[in-house]
Amino acid sequence: MDWLEDVNGRLRKRRAVLFARDNPLIAEVTAALQTQGRRTVVLWALDLAAEMAAELARRLPGEDRPVQALLASAAWARGQAPMAVARRAILACHGLARELDDPAAIALCHAVGQACSVVHTVGHGPGGPMYELTALVRRLGPDGCHGPVEARQRLYLEKLRLWAAAGTPGPWAPFLRDAAP
Repeated sequence: MDWLEDVNGRLRKRRAVLFARDNPLIAEVTAALQTQGRRTVVLWALDLAAEMAAELARRLPGEDRPVQALLASAAWARGQAPMAVARRAILACHGLARELDDPAAIALCHAVGQACSVVHTVGHGPGGPMYELTALVRRLGPDGCHGPVEARQRLYLEKLRLWAAAGTPGPWAPFLRDAAP
């Protein structure tokens, strides 16, 4: 299956998320995530969330919910904040999406929320890319997104390799300290 063919089919069906888990680009990211330890995936996801939150800060001046979700999730991963604080911040970031009209910004809010949720479970790992790539298609259109989408997907894989090579020094919350690096 060609990834763009799948995305175009989801566009025709007016789906909010244009990349499903079985989309070849997402499936490749998912497979790569499954080869890594939990802490590596958390570092990778928070790195991506930081980039996406920065993009939202540029697009939505004065709006800090995506950044707050990132900060709270990172503090939770380090054992410096309780899960409830991070959860509220993540849900507030998702809530921001409901207040927006721009489909690309909506998708980016959900991408940040999904990436930050990786601290809870690595099962959220593909969610950040699914929503961020959706944002790219929404911003660039299906005719102009091919190169940027594929470049971003390659960057996900490269960043995962870099985080795996870097190791996972702490501090870590107890629930992550005992997890596979």
